[in-house]
Amino acid sequence: MQNNVLILDFGSQYTQLIARRVRELNIYCEIHPFNKVPQDLSSFKAVILSGSPFSVRAEDAPHPDLSNIKGKKTMLAICYGAQYLAHFNGGSVQPSNIREYGRAKLNLIKDAEPLFKDIKEGTQVWMSHSDTIAELPERGVRLASTVDVANAAYRIDGEETYAIQFHPEVYHTTDGKQLLENFLVHMAKVEQSWTPAAFVDITVAELKEKIGNDKVVLGLSGGVDSTVASILLHKAIGKNLYCIFVNNGLLRKDEFDSVLHQYKDMGLNVKGVDASARFLDALKGVSDPEAKRKAIGNAFIEVFDDEATSITGVTFLAQGTIYPDVIESVSATGGPSATIKSHHNVGGLPDFMKLKIVEPLRMLFKDEVRRVGAEMGIHKELLGRHPFPGPGLAIRILGDITAEKVRILQEVDAIFINGLRKWDLYDKVWQAGAILLPVNSVGVMGDERTYEKVVALRAVESTDGMTADWVNLPYEFLQETSNHIINRVKGVNRVVYDISSKPPATIEWE
Repeated sequence: MQNNVLILDFGSQYTQLIARRVRELNIYCEIHPFNKVPQDLSSFKAVILSGSPFSVRAEDAPHPDLSNIKGKKTMLAICYGAQYLAHFNGGSVQPSNIREYGRAKLNLIKDAEPLFKDIKEGTQVWMSHSDTIAELPERGVRLASTVDVANAAYRIDGEETYAIQFHPEVYHTTDGKQLLENFLVHMAKVEQSWTPAAFVDITVAELKEKIGNDKVVLGLSGGVDSTVASILLHKAIGKNLYCIFVNNGLLRKDEFDSVLHQYKDMGLNVKGVDASARFLDALKGVSDPEAKRKAIGNAFIEVFDDEATSITGVTFLAQGTIYPDVIESVSATGGPSATIKSHHNVGGLPDFMKLKIVEPLRMLFKDEVRRVGAEMGIHKELLGRHPFPGPGLAIRILGDITAEKVRILQEVDAIFINGLRKWDLYDKVWQAGAILLPVNSVGVMGDERTYEKVVALRAVESTDGMTADWVNLPYEFLQETSNHIINRVKGVNRVVYDISSKPPATIEWE
């Protein structure tokens, strides 16, 4: 792809957010660790340096090789990047006497500077640093200040090099999007050609060239990522894509049959494999959450391998890996540089499968995956599905797993999820589900005393699952749902609602 933006990552918690903001401008960008600058920079029209938890004054401060970038590419340095350029180019960075964290206002903006076009004095920005630029680098020209930060922004005269000590990518910087648009579109002249339609056309062409007439096998989960990946591959290679949809017995009620029919209606070459008994047998007597995950992962590998090897001539394994998985596996602070995370539905495939990997979504964020799916006409019901854990209901049943416990939780979950849809709440919730607790509760039904199971309902709002708040569902909805569960699901006599946020709690209970 041409006219790309290169983001060099120094380990900032905001690096992915920079990329998301650039993509929102319909501009393609890539994140690379600061110490692995691509040798070929010809396709990059602009470079952004991220922030960092490090101090430029520290002995272990990250040192990028900017010899082929500074003064040669249009560059924007953010926070650590701005301090790095100052500190190692004749300027001075010192510990700040005033805590420079949180909201601030630009009380001075130099006139007629293209970086601040259509941005007025008084605009709010977000600071997050303990050092400050005391003296600008050689040929440095101050562009903006706050009350406490004299050198909030600067440029280097004679170069297309710009630097800011605030974060334009965060929500709290009011005109952050405008600043990035000024830099990328108006100054670096990057084309805004990164659209779902363009991605589909480019990716289908690349898949055709890479795969040719070879066969590809893909494990479907019913989730958004694997679904969109399957349709992209189907557009490229048609019946040479072999999809396997495994029922591990831990899916939602009737989900295996309904999703399998949806896949077939989309024209996919898909085989449904009911291995529920095999998975339940592997989980017999297992209570530890990690042991459950391992048992499910191993069972999936066995089932998937049995089915994949029955297809003659398969060369490729397709995975629904998305960009956050790729980024997290390439650490900017000394971690692994080549290992890509195993797809959450596959759980790490053994070497003996000897298949080449194809990952059509590996450069997309989750919201982009949904937009690409919509572009290809995938039904909004599939694209809008809540995230569902790879181990399924196994980690929503606390303690050991039995067929009866799965039945109970499937019934409870169905009432809860269908109720959210009925009350027009489903799309307002990021993720929802029910948890079967390992305790019994005394109750009264009619004139009889009962001693039955307790279930917890969980609904959260989030953007990426890293943090989450519990959803304040209407009392009337919770009352109706509780009554329906207790009256209709044999074995349950008490319903509670989880009002814990993440952190400190997690979204799932195991």
